Amino acid sequence: MNSYAKRVLENLQQTNGNEKEFIQSVTEVFESLGDVLEANPKYEANKILERMVVPERVIMFQVPWMDDKGEIQINTGYRVQFNSALGPYKGGLRFHPSVNLSILKFLGFEQTFKNSLTTLPMGGGKGGSDFNPKGKSDREVMAFCQAFMRELFRHIGPDTDVPAGDIGVGAREIGYLFGQYKRLANSFHGVLTGKGLKWGGSLVRSEATGFGAVYFVQHMLELKNEKIAGKRVAISGFGNVAWGAALKATQLGAKVITISGPDGYILDEDGLDFDKVNYMLELRASGRDIVAPYAEKYPNAKFFAGRKPWEVKTDIAMPCATQNELNGDDAAMLAKNNVMLVAEVSNMGCRPEAVACFQENKIAFAPGKAVNAGGVATSCLEMTQNAGHCYWTAEEVDAKLHGIMTGIHNACVQNGKQADGTINYVAGANIAGFCKVADAMIDQGL
Repeated sequence: MNSYAKRVLENLQQTNGNEKEFIQSVTEVFESLGDVLEANPKYEANKILERMVVPERVIMFQVPWMDDKGEIQINTGYRVQFNSALGPYKGGLRFHPSVNLSILKFLGFEQTFKNSLTTLPMGGGKGGSDFNPKGKSDREVMAFCQAFMRELFRHIGPDTDVPAGDIGVGAREIGYLFGQYKRLANSFHGVLTGKGLKWGGSLVRSEATGFGAVYFVQHMLELKNEKIAGKRVAISGFGNVAWGAALKATQLGAKVITISGPDGYILDEDGLDFDKVNYMLELRASGRDIVAPYAEKYPNAKFFAGRKPWEVKTDIAMPCATQNELNGDDAAMLAKNNVMLVAEVSNMGCRPEAVACFQENKIAFAPGKAVNAGGVATSCLEMTQNAGHCYWTAEEVDAKLHGIMTGIHNACVQNGKQADGTINYVAGANIAGFCKVADAMIDQGL
C-alpha cells in the first residue's frame, strides 16, 4: 500500500477502528491506488484521501412508532450523505436488524465509487434503520415508514439526496415513504426511486441490478472467448437481486443451478426455468425468509440445510445475498472445483481472504461496485424520466442499462490490465471510480 494511503488508513483505524465493515471497504479501495497516488501528487497535496473517508454529513435520529398492540416502539434511523462531488447523494435505504453506522458508512463509501463508474451525475449516500419489516403487518410497516420519513424528508430532495430501496425496502415501503414525503413537502418530486410504475417508476428497475450483473458477466466471458449459454451458474440469495440475475441468465441460455436463504441452499441440476424463476417471487412474498419449500414444489431439486451453494461444481459464481457472505473456505472450494469466474453482485459479498484466493488462483473476479451498478444506474434513469415528465419503454431502459454496464466493464479493463494481460477488476473499478470523484473534489475547491 502507498505510504500516503497507509498513513490515512492507520489514522482511520485509530479513530474508527470499531467500524469493521467500513474499515474493510476503505482498505480494499486504498490497496488499489498505489500507482495512481504516486503518479498524481495533487491528491496528497489536496488531502483527498482524508476528505474522502469522512462523510460530508451523517444524520442519525429516533423513529418512534406505534405497533398493532398500541405499544410504542423506538428504532434508530440513519442517512449517511457521503460524497456529493458528482451530483446529489444517491443510494438505498436498508431496513434490517443488522443496520448500524459502520455498515451504512461502508455502503455509502462503496456507493460513491459505484455511482462514479456509471458516469451518471450521482454522488454517494446510504441510509436505513434497524427496523425489521419481516413479521410486521402492513399497517405497522406504514406506521414505521411514515415516522421515518417525518425526520428524513427535511434532509432529502431531487437535487440534494435521492434515496432508493435496499434490503427490507421494496415497493411497499417505497410507496409508504413517498406518500409521506409528498404530504410533508407538498410536492410531487422524484425524490425516491423504485417507485410504482403508475406513479413515476421506471420499467426494468426491479430487474436492473441482476440484469446488469449478468451483462457484466457476459463481457467477462467475451474476454475469454466464451459465451454464457450453457454455463452452470451458482447464485446465492433469493431476493430481488438474485431473481433478476436468475431471470436474465436463464433468458440468455445459462443453467442456474442454485438459490439460497438463511435456512440453506437449493441445488436444482435441471436448472431454473421461467416458472421456477417466478416461484422465487412467491418465496420472497411469503415473508418466511426460507428456500426449503422450493424442494417441496420441485421434487427433483435438493435442499441442503445450513449450507452455502459454493460447494457445488459451477462455471460461474454470483453471490447475491449480503456483505461478507463468501469466505476463504468457500473460495477455496470454488477454486478446487475450477470455477471460471466470480462476479460479486452483493455489496462487498466476498471476504478479503476470498478475493485473495481467487486472484492467487488466476480466477477472474469482479467486485460489487462494478458488477451491481446496474441498479443505481437504472435509478438514475428513473430520475431522468421524472425530470422530463416522460416514460421510456422497457426496451429503451434495458438498452441504456446494457450500454452503461459495457462502459463500466471497459473502464475496469482499461484501468485494471496487468503486465501478463490478465484483468484485475478490483483495481480497475477502484481506480476508475476514485479518479473521477477525486478530480471533481479538486476542481470544486476546498
